Amino acid sequence: MAAFTDLKDFLAALEKTGDLRRVSAPVDPTLEMSEIVNRTVKAHGPALLFERPTRGDMPVAINLFGTEARTARALGVGSLDEIGERIGNMLKPELPVGWSGIRDGIGKVLQLKSMPPKKLKSAPCQEVVYKGDQVDLNRLPGLQIWPGDGGIFHNFGLTHTKHPENGKRNLGLYRLQQHSHNTLGMHWQIHKNSTAHHAVAEQLGQRLPVAIAIGADPAVCYSASAPLPADIDEYLFAGFLRNERVEMVDCLTVPLQVPANAQIVLEGYLEPGERMPEGPFGDHTGFYTPVEPFPVLHIECMTMQRDPVYHSIVTSQPPQEDHGLGKATERIFAPLLRFMIPDIVDYDLPAEGVFHNCAIVSIRKRYPKHAQKVMNAIWGAHMMSLTKLIVVVDEDCDVHDYSEVAFRAFGNVDYSRDLLLTEGPVDHLDHSSYQQFWGGKAGVDATRKLPSEGYTRGWPESMVMSPEVVQKVTKRWKEYGL
Repeated sequence: MAAFTDLKDFLAALEKTGDLRRVSAPVDPTLEMSEIVNRTVKAHGPALLFERPTRGDMPVAINLFGTEARTARALGVGSLDEIGERIGNMLKPELPVGWSGIRDGIGKVLQLKSMPPKKLKSAPCQEVVYKGDQVDLNRLPGLQIWPGDGGIFHNFGLTHTKHPENGKRNLGLYRLQQHSHNTLGMHWQIHKNSTAHHAVAEQLGQRLPVAIAIGADPAVCYSASAPLPADIDEYLFAGFLRNERVEMVDCLTVPLQVPANAQIVLEGYLEPGERMPEGPFGDHTGFYTPVEPFPVLHIECMTMQRDPVYHSIVTSQPPQEDHGLGKATERIFAPLLRFMIPDIVDYDLPAEGVFHNCAIVSIRKRYPKHAQKVMNAIWGAHMMSLTKLIVVVDEDCDVHDYSEVAFRAFGNVDYSRDLLLTEGPVDHLDHSSYQQFWGGKAGVDATRKLPSEGYTRGWPESMVMSPEVVQKVTKRWKEYGL
């Protein structure tokens, strides 16, 4: 399979295999649409295309990443682990041995060379152009997802900024509240790179140019959400995912580039020092986030394809569509996490923990307090620093089997000795911390305990049926009439 390089191509492929349903009845983007999507996601249903939203001039595509299988298909793989394996192979430091090793080494170099984006002079995303007084965000069928939301939000806008001094590009995925027909609230959180770009621009007393792309191809959409280090260009990463360079085009009014095949592009700027109240918003935490002051984007140009499709996402208490995106991050970045922390055998980020509140980690335990060493390493590993709860289990525990993990965490732990408490940064949206942006964290050591850790009773042996009996019963199962 190949990754899709255009949103409409992905939708057509999903429809061909029955994994996309068209909704031809009129549907209100205020509340009604999100209730339909919410039920569909929880039933593990298909992607949806609402052809007749009662607000806006174009259809709405949603639930594109609602399952791991659909996310993998969007990225051109049978399993999300395949992408992780590619990253793992590139991280291997050993020198090539023999002709096969040289061939593999050349393959890695060629793979890297294919990553940089390709610039076009013209692009589908600029077939229709609105400037100045022609700009009207009401052409877009933005959603109000929950009754207490502060208004209409655009939830899958890929936000492009550039560092005012060194020109380093950033691509991020942030919610956008529609304040008027030509202004948006920029909800970019304190830990995000775009926030740093804006801070530098304000220190210099400069406007910050911004471009927002809606309806890009799946690899670019995912890359905007990926927790990449600041020095990794999201479009290099998207090219890596696609095995093909991303085509981009210069914006018409700001010094930025956007995906050539995006459905819609918004171009504008932020005035230094300007803020407006943003929110409330029913977020993926399952709670409304409060009203806070955020920068305001003034849109001077709006471009789009001739027959655009508007792409959005519904946020709510898990499970929700971001499950596919979160699991993609978990599997794609597993080799990188193991490269940084070789002690880790595998890990799982439960959707119920909204992918950053909890991490389950298995290790091959070798020495006293090994589990605690891994906990501290995770809290120092880039965006994993936001993890609030870490549960460490032995390597024979399947971290993706929550029943087995619970059995270990409930039964293998003396909470007076095996619980590590600390403080550190938490997600901007975390409502439980007594202070915004930082709070308490816990690590649970659910591994077998060693005499060298002070456990002198002799750890009991787990009960496992003999392989001979298992094989015998399996062979005779039909005879039992069960």
